[in-house]
Amino acid sequence: MKDLSRILFLDIETVPQTYRWDNLEPHAAKLFTDKTRFEQQRDAKSAEQLWDEKGGILAEFGKIICIGVGSLHKEGDGWHMRVTSYHGDHEYDLLTRFADLLNRHYATDDHWLCAHNGKEFDFPWIARRCVINRITVPRILDIGGLKPWEVGHVHPMNLWSFGDRKAYTSLALLTHVLGIPTPKDDITGADVARVYYEDKDLERIATYCRKDVIATAQLYLRLTGRELVAEERIAVV
Repeated sequence: MKDLSRILFLDIETVPQTYRWDNLEPHAAKLFTDKTRFEQQRDAKSAEQLWDEKGGILAEFGKIICIGVGSLHKEGDGWHMRVTSYHGDHEYDLLTRFADLLNRHYATDDHWLCAHNGKEFDFPWIARRCVINRITVPRILDIGGLKPWEVGHVHPMNLWSFGDRKAYTSLALLTHVLGIPTPKDDITGADVARVYYEDKDLERIATYCRKDVIATAQLYLRLTGRELVAEERIAVV
């Protein structure tokens, strides 16, 4: 089993670069239209309608506004968890701070990153946005050319699949069926862009993100046969 103290649990929140389709630069709008043409035909939706659904989940057209992180450490007879977040309106700044964390503390082969659907979302998103922002991709995210067993990434969703690749299982569903306190007690991912652009409440989003980090860590513990971290042993800073 992996040393829990060497795993960084994380979750990201993303939004489209512009909230309204009409505010999107014309050439970018054309490129988005081209990229989503299959979905337009399949779902009988316009590019404008798809912007509301996919503008914030495609790394080429969105931006990261929050990265929540958590780590476990042993105290006495049990594990404790510390959770924080890097969030802000300026993606370059938060990515720079996050990359510095990885480069300082998670840069060797005996460290791992853990995100619920990290393989298909969080990890490539962070790496792509680092490239776009001209930030050197941290070693633990720069996996090109590595063999599968050399990649220091853990995905609870994949652990739950037991080899079944046909379906996505959400963090909310897994925490529910496994009896883990749910993080979905306020907003959901579908609300993030509205809360960011309309309500301008980034702190609310950061709180939501940190709760997802806690749920991800608890889910990993449950799926690997370990006890959950008691609520009183979780510190949010």
